Amino acid sequence: MNNRLAPLEAIEAALNALSDPETGAGLMAAGRVAGLSIRPDGRVSFTIEAPSASIDRYHSVREAAEAAVRGLAGVTAVTVVLTAHGGGAARPAPRAQPQPERRAEGVAGVASVIAVASAKGGVGKSTVAVNFACALAKLGKRVGLLDVDVYGPSLPTLMGTTAHKPEPKRGGKLAPVEAWGLKTMSIGYLVDPETAMVWRGPMATSAIRQMLDEVDWAPLDILVLDLPPGTGDAQLTLVQRLPLAGVVIVSTPQQMALADVRRGIGMFEKTHAPILGVVENMAWYETPSGERVALFGEGGARRTAEEFGVPFLGEIPLDVRLREASDEGKPLVAAEPGHPIAERFLAIATAALANMAVGQKPAPAIRFE
Repeated sequence: MNNRLAPLEAIEAALNALSDPETGAGLMAAGRVAGLSIRPDGRVSFTIEAPSASIDRYHSVREAAEAAVRGLAGVTAVTVVLTAHGGGAARPAPRAQPQPERRAEGVAGVASVIAVASAKGGVGKSTVAVNFACALAKLGKRVGLLDVDVYGPSLPTLMGTTAHKPEPKRGGKLAPVEAWGLKTMSIGYLVDPETAMVWRGPMATSAIRQMLDEVDWAPLDILVLDLPPGTGDAQLTLVQRLPLAGVVIVSTPQQMALADVRRGIGMFEKTHAPILGVVENMAWYETPSGERVALFGEGGARRTAEEFGVPFLGEIPLDVRLREASDEGKPLVAAEPGHPIAERFLAIATAALANMAVGQKPAPAIRFE
């Protein structure tokens, strides 16, 4: 009889040997482990789902689980994400107690953080974020790029790094994936690309915090955040957690997108995050004869920026080469810096840096309510 365990069975046995703080059962038996993935090269990744009311009790469990799996034969690297979800005993807030005031915290080794946002999906925000980050690097800045969209990560595709995985470093942090002059991180590096991320809000925000705090970003001049569309948990978590040096808002010209941009500007202004400017993507299409066709309207983002008194950074037209470069995982600004679209991104990045320098101020105090 062969008593040797298969890799999956060995991992499950190692995790089940660790006790769940809430139930006392093994982690596997308690249903705390999700998204267990084993790659042919021996890389293992999984999520520990902890009750949000007792998340603090699971930080040591995550470390123990990582160490237990790393010690197994055939395992070359381990990535464990701790997330929180509803469950456990509720903790009612004391009545009539003033909430503490906290100061936004930065990221170790990062001088400034810029968020690239859109209040609506489908406007090409991630393509803009990648090329904007590459443009900042071309301007001599040490730049990192964090894909904050845990439900639909696109950074690995846009950067051509789908086959890469972040390596663990001494001290327990992960080394970001480096490509095209940027340090990058995305949940897409840590989970199976075929796995649907069916996570509640607290689970997603916990994963975002870990990608900020447990990645060795230092030293960086600027960390660019590619935010998910909308004005939900991820955006609020970040503006409360980080002292943003500024926000770049991406839109297309049509009215449907501009209505959402107005809401996005309003949210960031309420949270005291300075708006560096608005970028109008897909501004026009140029025919082979040189005629400009405004497929989605004309000048809407510029007018919206003027309406709210925020800077307008520039326009990016619809361009086949930009689309091809994105699909190929070769950011146009880095791969073809002489292309006219790349030059537009460089102008946008230059203007954003100038606006950031003018608007620099101490991190705002954030009141959690």
